[in-house]
Amino acid sequence: MSRVFIINKKHVQLFVFALLIILLAAVYLSWDRTRPASTQPAKVQTIQLVTGEFSSTTADGKKLEVYRWDPGSISLRKGEPVELRISGVNGSSHPFVIEGLGIKGEVKKGQTTVVRFTPEQAGTFTIICQVHTDMNNGGPMVGYIEVH
Repeated sequence: MSRVFIINKKHVQLFVFALLIILLAAVYLSWDRTRPASTQPAKVQTIQLVTGEFSSTTADGKKLEVYRWDPGSISLRKGEPVELRISGVNGSSHPFVIEGLGIKGEVKKGQTTVVRFTPEQAGTFTIICQVHTDMNNGGPMVGYIEVH
Protein backbone atom coordinates (compact mmCIF):
# COMPACT_ATOMS: atom_id res chain seq x y z
CA MET A 1 0.00 0.00 0.00
CA SER A 2 1.45 3.33 -0.91
CA ARG A 3 1.03 6.51 0.96
CA VAL A 4 0.36 9.82 -0.58
CA PHE A 5 2.04 12.88 0.86
CA ILE A 6 0.46 16.17 0.24
CA ILE A 7 2.85 19.09 0.33
CA ASN A 8 1.20 22.37 0.74
CA LYS A 9 2.55 25.92 0.73
CA LYS A 10 2.98 25.94 4.54
CA HIS A 11 5.25 22.86 4.42
CA VAL A 12 7.43 24.42 1.70
CA GLN A 13 7.74 27.65 3.68
CA LEU A 14 8.72 25.75 6.86
CA PHE A 15 11.32 23.72 4.92
CA VAL A 16 12.84 26.85 3.33
CA PHE A 17 12.92 28.62 6.71
CA ALA A 18 14.71 25.66 8.40
CA LEU A 19 17.17 25.44 5.51
CA LEU A 20 17.90 29.17 5.78
CA ILE A 21 18.57 28.90 9.54
CA ILE A 22 20.98 25.99 9.00
CA LEU A 23 22.78 27.87 6.21
CA LEU A 24 23.15 31.05 8.33
CA ALA A 25 24.49 29.03 11.28
CA ALA A 26 27.08 27.35 9.04
CA VAL A 27 28.22 30.70 7.61
CA TYR A 28 28.52 32.24 11.09
CA LEU A 29 30.52 29.32 12.49
CA SER A 30 32.97 29.29 9.58
CA TRP A 31 33.38 33.09 9.78
CA ASP A 32 34.01 32.94 13.55
CA ARG A 33 36.89 30.50 13.06
CA THR A 34 38.65 32.78 10.57
CA ARG A 35 38.76 35.78 12.95
CA PRO A 36 41.93 36.36 14.99
CA ALA A 37 41.65 35.05 18.56
CA SER A 38 42.48 38.42 20.07
CA THR A 39 42.89 41.88 18.64
CA GLN A 40 44.37 43.31 21.83
CA PRO A 41 48.14 43.79 21.92
CA ALA A 42 50.09 41.56 24.30
CA LYS A 43 50.76 43.04 27.72
CA VAL A 44 54.30 44.38 28.06
CA GLN A 45 56.34 43.08 30.99
CA THR A 46 58.14 46.09 32.51
CA ILE A 47 61.23 45.30 34.60
CA GLN A 48 63.18 47.91 36.59
CA LEU A 49 66.94 47.42 37.04
CA VAL A 50 69.65 49.64 38.49
CA THR A 51 73.42 49.65 38.43
CA GLY A 52 74.84 49.24 41.91
CA GLU A 53 78.24 49.33 43.59
CA PHE A 54 79.67 47.63 46.63
CA SER A 55 82.90 48.81 48.16
CA SER A 56 84.97 47.69 51.11
CA THR A 57 88.45 48.04 52.54
CA THR A 58 90.59 45.07 53.48
CA ALA A 59 92.52 44.83 56.79
CA ASP A 60 95.69 46.00 55.04
CA GLY A 61 93.92 49.12 53.66
CA LYS A 62 93.31 47.94 50.11
CA LYS A 63 90.02 49.27 48.68
CA LEU A 64 87.76 46.75 46.93
CA GLU A 65 85.02 47.83 44.58
CA VAL A 66 82.54 45.77 42.56
CA TYR A 67 79.57 46.71 40.38
CA ARG A 68 76.36 44.73 39.81
CA TRP A 69 72.95 44.73 38.16
CA ASP A 70 70.14 44.85 40.66
CA PRO A 71 68.18 42.66 40.68
CA GLY A 72 70.84 40.21 39.57
CA SER A 73 68.31 37.79 38.10
CA ILE A 74 64.97 38.37 36.38
CA SER A 75 62.33 36.01 35.03
CA LEU A 76 60.48 36.61 31.76
CA ARG A 77 57.79 34.80 29.78
CA LYS A 78 58.61 33.51 26.32
CA GLY A 79 56.75 35.31 23.52
CA GLU A 80 55.65 38.28 25.64
CA PRO A 81 57.03 41.76 24.97
CA VAL A 82 59.47 43.12 27.56
CA GLU A 83 60.64 46.58 28.51
CA LEU A 84 63.81 46.70 30.62
CA ARG A 85 64.21 50.09 32.31
CA ILE A 86 67.83 50.21 33.51
CA SER A 87 68.75 53.22 35.67
CA GLY A 88 72.36 54.26 36.14
CA VAL A 89 73.06 54.89 39.84
CA ASN A 90 76.71 54.00 40.36
CA GLY A 91 79.55 54.11 37.84
CA SER A 92 79.70 56.62 35.01
CA SER A 93 79.01 54.23 32.12
CA HIS A 94 78.08 50.57 31.67
CA PRO A 95 78.07 49.45 28.02
CA PHE A 96 76.43 46.01 28.00
CA VAL A 97 75.41 43.03 25.88
CA ILE A 98 72.71 40.46 26.50
CA GLU A 99 74.28 37.30 25.17
CA GLY A 100 72.08 35.11 23.02
CA LEU A 101 69.49 37.84 22.40
CA GLY A 102 71.62 40.10 20.19
CA ILE A 103 70.97 43.15 22.38
CA LYS A 104 73.52 45.89 23.09
CA GLY A 105 73.18 49.14 24.98
CA GLU A 106 74.74 51.53 27.47
CA VAL A 107 73.62 52.76 30.86
CA LYS A 108 74.96 56.11 32.06
CA LYS A 109 74.89 57.52 35.58
CA GLY A 110 71.74 59.56 36.23
CA GLN A 111 69.96 58.26 33.11
CA THR A 112 67.55 55.44 32.34
CA THR A 113 68.16 53.21 29.34
CA VAL A 114 65.07 51.47 27.93
CA VAL A 115 65.48 48.17 26.08
CA ARG A 116 62.45 46.60 24.36
CA PHE A 117 62.35 43.07 22.97
CA THR A 118 60.27 39.90 22.83
CA PRO A 119 62.10 36.73 23.91
CA GLU A 120 61.27 33.99 21.41
CA GLN A 121 63.16 31.14 23.04
CA ALA A 122 63.38 29.75 26.56
CA GLY A 123 66.73 29.71 28.34
CA THR A 124 69.11 31.65 30.54
CA PHE A 125 70.74 34.74 29.03
CA THR A 126 73.46 36.86 30.61
CA ILE A 127 73.60 40.64 30.72
CA ILE A 128 77.28 41.56 30.87
CA CYS A 129 78.87 44.96 31.44
CA GLN A 130 81.77 45.27 29.01
CA VAL A 131 83.76 47.60 31.32
CA HIS A 132 83.50 45.65 34.59
CA THR A 133 84.61 42.23 33.39
CA ASP A 134 86.75 40.95 36.28
CA MET A 135 87.93 41.81 39.82
CA ASN A 136 90.66 44.09 38.44
CA ASN A 137 87.93 46.18 36.77
CA GLY A 138 85.24 46.21 39.49
CA GLY A 139 83.46 43.09 38.27
CA PRO A 140 82.39 40.77 37.03
CA MET A 141 79.17 42.74 36.52
CA VAL A 142 76.84 39.99 35.31
CA GLY A 143 73.07 39.54 35.57
CA TYR A 144 70.84 36.69 34.46
CA ILE A 145 67.63 36.73 32.42
CA GLU A 146 65.62 33.52 32.71
CA VAL A 147 63.01 33.03 29.99
CA HIS A 148 60.29 30.40 30.61
